[in-house]
Amino acid sequence: MRSSAMRAVAGRRCPPWSRPGEAIRLFARGTTVHPCFPVAGVVGCVLLAINEGTQLASGQAGWLTWVQVGLNFVVPFLVASYGYLTAARVPRVHGSAAGEQDNGAQAGTL
Repeated sequence: MRSSAMRAVAGRRCPPWSRPGEAIRLFARGTTVHPCFPVAGVVGCVLLAINEGTQLASGQAGWLTWVQVGLNFVVPFLVASYGYLTAARVPRVHGSAAGEQDNGAQAGTL
């Protein structure tokens, strides 16, 4: 019997994927928004303070500074999304004898 907290966590897992196109579709559907947005917020604020904090505090922020501020949040979101999707990746099954040998080799190393 699983607790309701365990069911809630299991319900939010990223669906497994094996081809890059599947990962892109998951990203485009917004699968990574809920788990990765908070990470991007925290990391983006830290990067903002480090990179553009003095310019913003002194009032010398131009349009380029605001583009950099935006990138401070976009880049961590993309990195967190990549990590989230990578954790859900499953290897492709080729169905050949070589694939069967790989499965046997993996089973032997566990």
